[in-house]
Amino acid sequence: MTEKRPMVILTGPTAVGKTALSIELAKKINGSIISADSMQVYRHMDIGSAKVMPEEMNGVKHYLIDEFEPDEEFHVVKFVERAKEHLEEIYAEEKIPIIAGGTGFYIQALLYDIDFEDTCEDNAYRTQLEDKTKELGNEWLLEQVRSVDPASAEAIHANNTKRLIRALEYFKLTGRPISEHNEKQRQKESPYNFCYFVLNRDRAELYRRIDLRVDQMMEQGLLKEVESLKAMGYDRSYVSMQGLGYKELLSYLDGECTLDDAVSQIKQSTRHFAKRQLTWFRRERDVTWLDIDGAKNEDVISI
Repeated sequence: MTEKRPMVILTGPTAVGKTALSIELAKKINGSIISADSMQVYRHMDIGSAKVMPEEMNGVKHYLIDEFEPDEEFHVVKFVERAKEHLEEIYAEEKIPIIAGGTGFYIQALLYDIDFEDTCEDNAYRTQLEDKTKELGNEWLLEQVRSVDPASAEAIHANNTKRLIRALEYFKLTGRPISEHNEKQRQKESPYNFCYFVLNRDRAELYRRIDLRVDQMMEQGLLKEVESLKAMGYDRSYVSMQGLGYKELLSYLDGECTLDDAVSQIKQSTRHFAKRQLTWFRRERDVTWLDIDGAKNEDVISI
């Protein structure tokens, strides 16, 4: 039997403090970092994605940062494909991979080598749903999913059109909820010898950090970043531009709200996002929760 190769997962809600801690940990255990973030993978989207910048990396190699243009398709299947390629590079260098980021769905897919049954497709039905969603909106689409697969409706965000349509497409083709299929996949044994850490803080402190970070992003020039992306031709039709901070400021630039309203909405949406992330991680198994309120990074690493 082949010996399982090591992997460390360091995750948690947005703004909890994953980036700095993952770099400290990588230095301590001779690791390299694969980002499990659905936004940091895009070029030109630095401030709004809270992207780790080269000067912050402290000599630690990072992967899946700046690897795609904002108009390129990036989803869980691409994440797993690319992450597996980077894992081979890291193992060849005799280093330990650290999967760091807050996209729990991506982490789960890589950790348990989940099969998404991509062969199961109905393009005509998918197009029909896309057209209907443009006409009736995402809340309508979410309701359709809720009627056949309540678990998926709970787990998938209303703005994630692609995954909602996938849930309906899967149900139409198989007669089974995709959540049931994903749950079975989650019961698989991981091919890795892994340690899975979820960082957490007191809810009020986490929300304070989120609000502070949004204010800092605005000071750092997030509005200019969105203006620049818009000038390059990227609008809300791209999945990348549906990211937190980007879609709200596009609404402001399109004259749909004031700047203060857009910033307030970013903060509120980010707090809701953090709450959903925590709900996701609570469902995962073989996880070690680390409450890091008041702790220094070196103290957390020594736990």
